[in-house]
Amino acid sequence: MKQLILNLILIFALFSVDLQGQNSIIQKEKSVMKIIIHTPTNKLENSYSFYEKLGFKVISKENPMIVTDGKAIIEMNPDRFAREGIKLFKKSWAQEVLKLKDLTALIPLPNGFLFFDPSGVAIYLIESDFNFKFNTSDSSFSSLGNFAGLTLETADIKRSFTIYEILGFTKNMGAVEKGFVGLIGADDFNIVLMNPLQSPHLFHNPSLTYFNGKNNLAIIKKIRELNIPITEEISSFNKEGIVDNIIIKDPGGYGFFIFSD
Repeated sequence: MKQLILNLILIFALFSVDLQGQNSIIQKEKSVMKIIIHTPTNKLENSYSFYEKLGFKVISKENPMIVTDGKAIIEMNPDRFAREGIKLFKKSWAQEVLKLKDLTALIPLPNGFLFFDPSGVAIYLIESDFNFKFNTSDSSFSSLGNFAGLTLETADIKRSFTIYEILGFTKNMGAVEKGFVGLIGADDFNIVLMNPLQSPHLFHNPSLTYFNGKNNLAIIKKIRELNIPITEEISSFNKEGIVDNIIIKDPGGYGFFIFSD
């Protein structure tokens, strides 16, 4: 009898470990999501030249063309109906779509859904894996410096926040009530939402944000040397009138904040 009890305990322990392992795998599968930047282009060659000059590396050369700076992954789309935004890849968005229907209109696509959040930014929900082998790193290697995430100016910050929570993002700074809130998603992809009338600069919705601290002057110098057009020079953060922050734009209209902090 004693041996039987011991055997039963052993079987139960092994069964429990197996269940935990299966649950862990299931949870991992549920949480798998890939987020990339989606930028339209008037001509693929123009966009490729822009990112190549800045030191981005090619992940995919065609159908679609995708580049990266180590942290940001950017797809350039020459389709005339393409819009600035983000693409989120996951095998199924069925549960999220049920919740999103109460917040926004969803446009069916052959491989998922498209909708626009209150900032006007296009969000593509793609029902498939991201079929390109690339793991993001902790640092960026392009001439733009350190990629910090995406910044959006939204007319309805509460609704935008709810939408991104449904999509799997979680709050990591700020507060909706204060008109400035940050969220983090898969691969530590950060999105900052802010109310209108808070940023005294040209604001291209959406905008990629790069924070470079004291290195920003050197980053700006390098961008000038590369003959990248500067959309706005900002010198209001110092008494000397030094241009220590800039804004640039890619050929598709995506903005870039190149800021010290």
